[in-house]
Amino acid sequence: MNSNWKDIFGPGSQFDYRFVKTYEETAERVKALRQLNQKIVLTMGTFDILHIGHIEFLEKAKKQGHYLFILLESDESIRKLKGKNRPFNSYEDRAKLLAGLETVNYIILLPEFKNEQYDKLIKSLKPDTIATTKGDPARHHKERQAKMVNAKLIDVIGKISNQSTSRLVKILKKDHWL
Repeated sequence: MNSNWKDIFGPGSQFDYRFVKTYEETAERVKALRQLNQKIVLTMGTFDILHIGHIEFLEKAKKQGHYLFILLESDESIRKLKGKNRPFNSYEDRAKLLAGLETVNYIILLPEFKNEQYDKLIKSLKPDTIATTKGDPARHHKERQAKMVNAKLIDVIGKISNQSTSRLVKILKKDHWL
């Protein structure tokens, strides 16, 4: 095994080991894990204000395999999706928060992508499972991607009532914290 990959199985909890900076690095990590017959679980999202719903989702997603990869939406993508005042936490801060969770193995930044670019990345990762939340509005894209790489698409959790970043924002605005 390449000596650069000794840390894949070592300190792991450190941000530098969990944050995958290039797609080439992603491919190398996936290749090393595949050689060891490790199952890869993939999920994606914004993870702007980390809350219990995120934690429960990530814990259940991780149980679907050995290594959990997160495709983390860029600040620009979140602004387009959720408005000019979002995200509350920068990409770097969101990545560091996720890297501090035992369940998360690798975090990959998503630039603004077109579907074809997402597809290319999914093909390079070849996850065994794509984890999602029941009722995910992007489910049709994830179904297509799962079929494309012969992965399982699993709803690992339903929506947890009263647990969302949008709900927290409403409460903070109502109470004049924002």
